[in-house]
Amino acid sequence: MKQSLRLGIMILTAIFLSSCGASKAKVITTKTEKTTKKTKHYDPKITKNKEIIKPKDDRVYDIVNYAISFEGTKYKYGGTTKRGMDCSGLMYISFQENDIALPRTSRAMSLQGERLYLKDVTVGDLLFFETDKNRKVINHVGLVVDISQGDILFIHSTTSQGVIISKLSENYWNNTFVMARRII
Repeated sequence: MKQSLRLGIMILTAIFLSSCGASKAKVITTKTEKTTKKTKHYDPKITKNKEIIKPKDDRVYDIVNYAISFEGTKYKYGGTTKRGMDCSGLMYISFQENDIALPRTSRAMSLQGERLYLKDVTVGDLLFFETDKNRKVINHVGLVVDISQGDILFIHSTTSQGVIISKLSENYWNNTFVMARRII
């Protein structure tokens, strides 16, 4: 009885770190505390180099704030609503809400806009990832919502946690990062 209870607890505390379109989930069985603190969007006064980096187009803030309104939404493959959404669906509707057309898949989105060096990334830019190293195909996308003390925070939808804000400096995301692009 105790062993089956322990196994149940281990399963409940497992965190599945997979992303939109990933074929296999990575499992880490560590205990973590979920924080409910909402991240505010971009403070241009706090960057790694103490420079003020400001997007050229003010619609970026509307796009970011619209995306943040979906934080906590569960994951649903192909979804684009509060009832569930995937990573590219979140980007698609956030830009669409501001009359900017994007393709529907993260792979197709990765061909849009201007490719950036990571040091040039600012709020509203898209980050692309290859989470299935066996396939070498972009299959995940996130939207930069903040740059704080040199750390890039981005919103995205994962299969295990739904719409969340993560840091690019986290090992998993840093290791699967491929490129950044600016749409507007």
